[in-house]
Amino acid sequence: FGLIGVTLIVMYVDTCKTNGGRSVRHLLRTSYREEGRVKHKTIANLSQCSDEEIAAIRLALKHKDQLAALADGSGDVELKQGTRFGDIYTIMKKAQELGIVQALGDSTEAKLALWQVIARVVEQGSRLSAVRLAANSAAVDILDLPSFCEDDLYKNLAWLAAEQSRIEQSLLAFRRLPADGDDYYLYDVTSCYLEGTQNHFAAFGYNRDKKKGKMQIVIGLLCDNEGVPVAIEVFAGNTRDTATVSSQLRKLAERFAAASIVLVGDRGMLKGPQINELHSDEFNFNYITAISKPEIHTLLRRGLLQMELFDSDLAEVVDGQIRYILRCNPMRRDEIRATRTSKLNAVRALLQEQNEYLHGHSRAQAEVAKRKVAEKIEKLKLQGFVAVAGTADKPRELLLEIDEDARAEAEKLDGCYVIKTDVQAARAEKEQVHQRYKDLAEVEWAFRTAKKSFLETQPVYVRCEESTRGHVLVVMLAYMLVQTLSRDWAQFDLPVEEGLASLPTLCPMHMPVGPTATCNQPPQPNAPNRRLWDGTPVPAPATLPPPTPRVTPADQ
Repeated sequence: FGLIGVTLIVMYVDTCKTNGGRSVRHLLRTSYREEGRVKHKTIANLSQCSDEEIAAIRLALKHKDQLAALADGSGDVELKQGTRFGDIYTIMKKAQELGIVQALGDSTEAKLALWQVIARVVEQGSRLSAVRLAANSAAVDILDLPSFCEDDLYKNLAWLAAEQSRIEQSLLAFRRLPADGDDYYLYDVTSCYLEGTQNHFAAFGYNRDKKKGKMQIVIGLLCDNEGVPVAIEVFAGNTRDTATVSSQLRKLAERFAAASIVLVGDRGMLKGPQINELHSDEFNFNYITAISKPEIHTLLRRGLLQMELFDSDLAEVVDGQIRYILRCNPMRRDEIRATRTSKLNAVRALLQEQNEYLHGHSRAQAEVAKRKVAEKIEKLKLQGFVAVAGTADKPRELLLEIDEDARAEAEKLDGCYVIKTDVQAARAEKEQVHQRYKDLAEVEWAFRTAKKSFLETQPVYVRCEESTRGHVLVVMLAYMLVQTLSRDWAQFDLPVEEGLASLPTLCPMHMPVGPTATCNQPPQPNAPNRRLWDGTPVPAPATLPPPTPRVTPADQ
């Protein structure tokens, strides 16, 4: 209400039906009393406004002198807490920044794939758990998702597998900057054990998870020089590391062609046949790898390398077109020697335990005790300089024999390593070659994050070939998001898990306006969440789409 002189003025919306009820006319009018008579004045014609806009204007006019009613839920205004949106909104914005949204596309299948990626970051689990998460969050509104159930997500994995090459190529093109010189790619493999036996790729092989009796799949991950994934591939569980290299070379040649490609792999990945393939007419790539200790001993015997070159500072030896970068890591050397001493102490403890048992049990056999100690020595891989024996005068007492010369020989290369490359010095100094090889740690960190500590590639809930490939691609895309969030929040010394555990507390407030319209207002984040958004950085949304009906699992 407002007062002008002694005249009382009321503003309202006048609505009536016209044309025999076929249309509705809305007028913004004022009503006032003048000389004892009630008069009306039309301010504007609102007939072109929607029903929701008319309802909002009526609500605003009704509470123009009682704004507190809009905040405390009194009167005709009812405020309701919405569903979580902070974590989903943040990850969606990062997916746009990394080009994941653009690479997937805007089709229905692309939106479902994006949700699978986001759900993997937010809450690891099966496709059913992803449906339940969507039903209890604002994912449908933020991502404009269609109605779906877990069966749709399983089918969506096949779409991802079919589109994988296009998606990977689009992602690399999105983030690649024009540059001269070499393109470095990091490559490594890991295994992922299976609880079942019916997966298309299931086979017994070298199990890095130390799960005896479990079948597995093998996963190869190709990253750029910053450790950002560019391609991932699934192989049968009995595939050797070296057998996975050819397909990666073909990807680099066909999809990621560049003026000069350098493949970086560890000592078990790039061996003679693989290096020959790199140098073939088909590829003509360069490489950076490392050599094994037996190979180092061979070069020492040839005189090409000398022990004096192994120092904390880098040394370089050139043999024709091959360069060897040498270094001794003193910290790693001390760790290896401390471990060897610990193993030796464990053998001594077992030997003392067996001697005490022999002394206390006259019927115990010395040969049995000796065999137990020998098995321990072999298990700890100390047989090169440690042996167990008895004495002629005390046949029931075991002794430990240590060959100090052999021990010194075993310790000679502790902490020492040699990097091998055919990249010439004019293209990369020894420091750069050394750093590129150390960058393989980025791939190892990706495997640790993706397999167990966070994204949980395993257990694998799928069996067919397309679903397995799609599942692994989802994990790779999710890792890209975790990786960039980890780098954004490193300034706060905050793990990604803790940051994502805080953001779900952000929920919008639903305020119904009229019979159908709803105001869906996001709140101002608290200080911790504001810090996360500023560090990412993610712009706070001014408004959110109105809530839509929730999705439900197929069994409900």
